[in-house]
Amino acid sequence: MIDKNDIAYTSVVVFFRVLGRIPRRWAQCVSGFLGELWFAVDKRHRQMALDNLTQAFGGEKSGRELRQIARQVFRNIVQVVFEVGWSLHLRPKDLDAFFSLKGFAHLRAAFRKGKGALILTGHVGNWELMPVAAAMAGYSANVLYRPIDYAPLDRFFVEARARFGLKMIPKDASLLRVFRALKRGETVAMLLDQNVGLHKGVMVDFFGRRACTSYGLAFIALKTGAPVLPFFVVREAKGFTAEIGPEIPFIKTGDDRKDLEENTRQYNEALETIIRRYPDQWLWVHNRWKTRPYWPWPRETERR
Repeated sequence: MIDKNDIAYTSVVVFFRVLGRIPRRWAQCVSGFLGELWFAVDKRHRQMALDNLTQAFGGEKSGRELRQIARQVFRNIVQVVFEVGWSLHLRPKDLDAFFSLKGFAHLRAAFRKGKGALILTGHVGNWELMPVAAAMAGYSANVLYRPIDYAPLDRFFVEARARFGLKMIPKDASLLRVFRALKRGETVAMLLDQNVGLHKGVMVDFFGRRACTSYGLAFIALKTGAPVLPFFVVREAKGFTAEIGPEIPFIKTGDDRKDLEENTRQYNEALETIIRRYPDQWLWVHNRWKTRPYWPWPRETERR
């Protein structure tokens, strides 16, 4: 009996492989058109992007500039989909023509501590191409991820990432596997730029607003002593740059709760720095500030 999930998975693979056969210049044109169309018809996400950009850059950029950034955000997100298909056809000998590596000396220095390395990253540029960069640099990499609800699509992305040696660790059962990977001297990456509930995060600054951010990365760094480094793959005019920043020194206050807050705040600062460099390459359509602080009673300003 034919499994419906297998049929759906095959359809997903065929879809991305066909996209990947479109010449890159044509794919950029098509993704630009589809992104503009998406921006025009999707009022909810368009307004979310514009509101978020205004809150972040309203005092620095004009309304016209912010709208242009928002439009490019939509184009770039669609382009990620085309680039996933394109990456399926990449061969090892092609990589140097499309990818440049920067800052990997920071990672080598971190490994000399003998505790593996924790990688701070987010949905900047094309995050799906991070396994390619890790393979080019010759490192064994793991990433924590939340499985996609649609099983055939989740299977596709797990297998596509595994092509370049990336090992996926589901978030629901991750801690022991993370500790083991670090003990083996491997890297473990975590995407830290998504909203979480109050029970899973701490409220720390992000673009001048308090954002509930997962404390998982800070917790693992606290327990293992593994160094934390930021890593992003951003789109440039002729290809992609995979850049690793210097280690983010761990702040120790003597109070574990304060340590989680202070270090998570540092990680948000690193994310904000790269997003400010490439403001059109982040997911401004995401409701990053959805979770609000809990107040057990009305504040004075709310009672007036």
